[in-house]
Amino acid sequence: MNNLFNLENKVVIVTGGYGYLGVGIVKSLLSFGAIVYVAGRTKDKFINKFKNENNNKLFFIEIDIMKLESIENCFEKVYKKHERIDVLINNAHSAKGNSQENMPDEDFLYTLDGVLGSVHKAIKSIIPYMKKQQFGKIINIASMYGLVSPDFRIYKGKDCEKYTNPPHYGAAKAGVKQLTKYYAVLLGSSNIQVNAIAPGPFPSLIVQQENPNFVNRLKEKNPLNRIGVPEDLSGSIILLSTNASDFITGQTLQIDGGWTIW
Repeated sequence: MNNLFNLENKVVIVTGGYGYLGVGIVKSLLSFGAIVYVAGRTKDKFINKFKNENNNKLFFIEIDIMKLESIENCFEKVYKKHERIDVLINNAHSAKGNSQENMPDEDFLYTLDGVLGSVHKAIKSIIPYMKKQQFGKIINIASMYGLVSPDFRIYKGKDCEKYTNPPHYGAAKAGVKQLTKYYAVLLGSSNIQVNAIAPGPFPSLIVQQENPNFVNRLKEKNPLNRIGVPEDLSGSIILLSTNASDFITGQTLQIDGGWTIW
């Protein structure tokens, strides 16, 4: 039982690990002894976000989640160095457009690929390595808006309407949840568990600073009467990354303070 939540020297790749939620995810993994690769496009962003993190188990590796070849190259480099990849966390996404009623087709299709297609590319690319080693954990970051529609009353008013969640994002995140179930079934016989985490209201620090009124609306909507902070994802990330979740697969954990229960 002592090894139930052990991540010591387990190799983890976190796409978009220098984003608002990504930083919290990465720090949680490091605190449990994992070797963590932050996969992203811009090394300078990585350096800036982790400049105070003096840890010899933390690395940056380049990836473009919109390009299959880039994803494949990233995973190949990590596997060649360690001869294992224990955990893949699909956290990064790419999106365009924010219109609710006049969404250009180009923006809609780009975001479907950037949010859902990128996860599929990553899963497809990691399968050969995890099948070869006959173990692995894949964790996809979904969203509460992959389960429920936005409550548009929260976004009323000129100071709040710019935060309104667009239709293509939620549709793509719903697809992430289904993709999670699909690959959980497909890969189960290879001892690979595939799960998802669906964060609720986690407004960025910029949003919190520029619009306390909007943040208060989020708090009032939620049963726990508060917004999420990146550390709130730590428990679910560690659970799904370790042996503690060896009999959990195809599930989406709603980390939303109760948002989706009413």
